[in-house]
Amino acid sequence: MEWSDLRIFLAIAREGTLGAAARSLGQTQPTMGRRLKALEEAIGQTLFQRTSDGFVLTDEGQAVLAHAERMEHEAIAIRRELAGAEAGLSGLLRVSCSDWFGVVMLTPVLAEFAHLHPKVVVELLTDARLYSLPRREADLVFRIKPFDEPEVVSRRLMHISYGAYIRAGERHPEAGNGAGSRLVVMDTAFGGMPDVAWIQQTLPNASVISRSNNREVQARLCAAGAGIAVLPRPLAEATTGLEMVDLGEPPPGRDTWIGYHRDMRRMPRLRAFLDLVIERLGA
Repeated sequence: MEWSDLRIFLAIAREGTLGAAARSLGQTQPTMGRRLKALEEAIGQTLFQRTSDGFVLTDEGQAVLAHAERMEHEAIAIRRELAGAEAGLSGLLRVSCSDWFGVVMLTPVLAEFAHLHPKVVVELLTDARLYSLPRREADLVFRIKPFDEPEVVSRRLMHISYGAYIRAGERHPEAGNGAGSRLVVMDTAFGGMPDVAWIQQTLPNASVISRSNNREVQARLCAAGAGIAVLPRPLAEATTGLEMVDLGEPPPGRDTWIGYHRDMRRMPRLRAFLDLVIERLGA
C-alpha cells in the first residue's frame, strides 16, 4: 500500500468523481483510475461503488477513510513542524576556527546571527586543536587549507592578505639582512608556515625574540615593541599601535576554507549560519 494511492483515494472520496479528483491533485483521470485499482488490489477490497452519479464509498471504503484521514493529518503535521523549524531555528551549532579569526572575523557575524536566530546557540571553539568533522567534534570548521576527508563538503571562503608590522612610531627596518632586528613568529610546531619562512628569508640575520601559536598574542607583542611580526591584515588593523612596513615585497597571504560533514548539509541552522558567513565574508 502506497501513501500516494491513499491520497488519491481521499480525493475521490471527497470529490465523488475521477475527473474532479484528478483536477484537485493535478493528475490525469486515467492515472487516478489506475492508482485506485492498484490500491484496491493491494488491500483486496472494493472501496467504491461505481454509479451513474459517481463514486460511492463501500463499507470497506468507509473503514479505510477514517484511517486515511488520520494518516493525512500526520503527514500535514510533519510538514508543518518542519516548516516551523525552518522559520524559527533552534538548537546547538559547534563552530571551530583559529583564535584571531574568531575574534576579528566571526564575532560580528555571530552577533548578527544571534539577533536573527536567538534560539540557536553557537558554540565557538578557538583552541589550537583541529576538531574533526568526520567524528562530529564540530559542525562547521574554518581552516587555512582545504579539507581532504571524502565525507566533508569543503569550499574556499576568502583570501586574507598578510603584512609585516612594527610598533607605531618605531624606526622602520631596512630590507636586507635584518641585522639588529627582532622577530615575533609562530611557535616551532607551526614553523613551516609560509609567513615564517618568508620573514626569515627576507631578514635572515634577524633574531627570533618570541614565539606563539596565538596570532593575537603576536599582534600585542608587536604593538608593545617586542619585534617585527607578520600578521593577517584584518587582525593588525583591529589592533591599536601597529604600523605596517615595506620590506620590498608583501608576505604570502592565506586562503580560508570552510568545511562541514556532508550529512549536515540539510541542517537548517547550519545552512542559515553558512549563508550568513558567505554573505558577510565570502570573496
